[in-house]
Amino acid sequence: MEKYTIGIDFGTLSGRCLLVNVASGKEVAASVYEYPHGVIEGSLPYGRKLPIDWYLQHPKDYLEVLENTVKKTLDEAGVKPEQVIGIGVDFTACTMLPITEDGTPLCMLEKYRSDPNAYVKLWKHHSAQPQADRLTRVAQERKENFIKRYGGKISSEWMLPKILQTLEESPDVYRDTYTFLEAGDWIVLQLTGKLMRNSCAAGAKCLWHKKSGFPSKEYFKAVHPGLENVVEDKLKGPVVSIGTRAGLLTEAGAALTGLSAGTPVAVAHLDAHGATIGAKVVSEGKMLVMIGTSSCHELMCREEKEVEGICGYVEDGIVPGYFGYEAGQSCVGDHFSWFVRNCVPSSYEEAAKESGCSIYEYLNRKADAKKVGESGLIALDWWNGNRSVLADGELSGLLLGCTLQTKPEDIYRALIEATAFGTRKIMETFAEYGVPVDEIIMAGGIARKNPFIMQIYADVTGRTIQIAGSGQNAALSSAIWAALAAGSENGGYDDVDQAAEKMGKLMDAAYVPDREKKRQYDILYKEYIALHDYFGRGTNDVMKRLKRMASEI
Repeated sequence: MEKYTIGIDFGTLSGRCLLVNVASGKEVAASVYEYPHGVIEGSLPYGRKLPIDWYLQHPKDYLEVLENTVKKTLDEAGVKPEQVIGIGVDFTACTMLPITEDGTPLCMLEKYRSDPNAYVKLWKHHSAQPQADRLTRVAQERKENFIKRYGGKISSEWMLPKILQTLEESPDVYRDTYTFLEAGDWIVLQLTGKLMRNSCAAGAKCLWHKKSGFPSKEYFKAVHPGLENVVEDKLKGPVVSIGTRAGLLTEAGAALTGLSAGTPVAVAHLDAHGATIGAKVVSEGKMLVMIGTSSCHELMCREEKEVEGICGYVEDGIVPGYFGYEAGQSCVGDHFSWFVRNCVPSSYEEAAKESGCSIYEYLNRKADAKKVGESGLIALDWWNGNRSVLADGELSGLLLGCTLQTKPEDIYRALIEATAFGTRKIMETFAEYGVPVDEIIMAGGIARKNPFIMQIYADVTGRTIQIAGSGQNAALSSAIWAALAAGSENGGYDDVDQAAEKMGKLMDAAYVPDREKKRQYDILYKEYIALHDYFGRGTNDVMKRLKRMASEI
């Protein structure tokens, strides 16, 4: 009897369930469920308006993913529940929610359904920037060692700033919260009945260290007196290593998914960190770039290094035996989507339709006809803040060089180049601090479907770029971790390398850099760095001043 695992990838807008053959790695069936509430911005479902930089979600949507995708995937494949030997889950992060002792999200309580701080705070929720700044400032003043692991800054995207925001803005929500939990860990709680924190998220997003644990009470008290006992009171649950078994599917979990009670469930992991295994990135020197609405850059090193402006590193955080490092860009696919929605004239839409292609394909063709530097434009890719290496959510986008001759394709290409420059800056920063990047592997829909963008990345970085073989790399990786959670005794695997080799995938084709274009991009990159440092390192804080003015108005 064939054996299968299920990987469930919870993204920004939808959840995806993937069924994978354990022996061959064949992706047998998949199902996607769009979140009914989507990303909550502007106002809550019950009408309360939200300030800028608030991005929330409703946990009910996540449960509906489990209810609507797993059974559908099994039915499509004709696979019986007893043939599934393991379940793996990945999630965006830090995407966190406050829950009661029985696991109920506070936003599902009548008392708190109109309080924004009772909802899931999505990874790109940036309104906790003042709290992040205070956490950073106090750590620097106290010369806390932990801050060095995070490049010297705490991001507003992480858990502690979001918790502190709740404490200050909604003290009743904070008081009634049994624990604040990553959404991925909450899903595992729904499936297994066990409360735990995955080491990947705890280390990368919540200041935890394998040897020293969380920061001290004294530090948290110095940040805010009410935060002194936050670890004991609001971060309950043991930290458990990814790549291990969280527990077994309960009867309630079985009813939710249609799978068999007793099926092994893997410890949750962050979508980008855990996704390396699906692209066969299981050793140092290789960087996986998960490119989507945002980008996450993951790589490993045997040694512990302190790198400026990264999102952090975690021992055993990507693959056991390595220090897993993360950096990222907060706005990539979102960047291009914003431009297409707001800046492309109807004549281009009509021309694309007449050509029988999408508007993105049409823009690609027109932008590809331009030479490097021909438009006279350069941009900064901070439309949703900077995640790395400046770790500053208050920064904003920049487009420089527009004239009356500027065309939409010129701007589109400049925005793409800006994201490639941002990736190169991240790579060079890692190398500068002793974490080499020898190979780049890219995953995600953009990587597989947009050769124009991938070639720009190759030309800008000067690296050959390989593409993950699965169009559902995060879900595939979750299915591989599920096979490891099952273990060989159940038909899975005990060894990470073996599991990656049997079930992971890379495309045969690769993008090779054009040396002449690389030379031209080197010139533009110097200008990008000049703007990057001028607007991003405090010489001119005009972006922040403008943002504050907009917020006040």
